[in-house]
This record gives sequence, structure tokens and C-alpha cells, in this order.
Amino acid sequence: MKQSLDRRTVIAGMAAVAVTTVGARASGATHTVQMLNEHPEDSKIRHVYVPRILVVEPGDTIVFENTHKGHNTESMKGMIPEGAESWKSQISKEFTVSLDQPGVYGYKCTPHMATGMVGLIIVKGDGMMDNVEAAKAVKQRGKSKKVWEEIWAEVDSENLLT
Repeated sequence: MKQSLDRRTVIAGMAAVAVTTVGARASGATHTVQMLNEHPEDSKIRHVYVPRILVVEPGDTIVFENTHKGHNTESMKGMIPEGAESWKSQISKEFTVSLDQPGVYGYKCTPHMATGMVGLIIVKGDGMMDNVEAAKAVKQRGKSKKVWEEIWAEVDSENLLT
């Protein structure tokens, strides 16, 4: 009888830990970024992430939704905080990433970067400004150069880094 009670106690304890862990993870928000062939409000804007700028809290989850095939998400060299883990998803697959380290994270669609399919995630918190200047200094090519200028101007005009 005592062995059965001990086993129940252990199982109950494990269940409590599982619920606590799930509850802690569920407390972070989930954000969705659509990978699109054209912007839903302006069909002249091709190959775009919506939204292209996302502001999140540490531990939040970002889901890159495969809305239109042929796209992926890949963090950009020099545009993530030092020590943060880079990522690269498969083409035409939904991808999820959780970002714990404050700072800015530039990302691109590997096949469509030259056409301007880039985006920015800002993770709020202490140290979020540490890699901003380095990220802004990364040389861009093609249409992505213009899009990054627009993104940084929007970040500044909307005070997203304050």
C-alpha cells in the first residue's frame, strides 16, 4: 500500500511540474508573421513579410506562417545580438522561433532577399540597443537596401526602440 501511495505521489508531482512548465511557456505571447507573394493591401508590393516589423518581449514565440509557397525565414549575419542563435527554415514550411535575448533581429527570405523580402524583430529589454548600430551598418543589396532604409525610418519615426 505504501509503495502505491509513493508512486501516486510521484506521478502527481510530475503532473504538477508539467502543468507549471506548460503554464510558464504559455505566458509568453505568440506572434504570427505571414510570408506572402504580395501584400494584402497593395498587390504592387511583392515578396513581403506581414508584419515586416515586430516588437516582442523576451520568450515570446514567433510563427512564420507559410501563407504562400516558395518562402522561408533566415536570420541575417551581423543583424542578430551577439550570442543569439541564428536560424534558417526550410522553403515553404511553417517555422517557429522563440527569442529570449533582447536586441534587434534582421531576417530575410533566402530566395527573395534581392527583391526586398526582409523583416525586423525587436526584442524589448535590457541590452536591446546593443546591436542596433551593427545591424544598421550591414551592407544591403538590391531592393532590400531600400526596404531596410524604410524599416529603420519606421523604427525611428514610431520610437520602437524606446
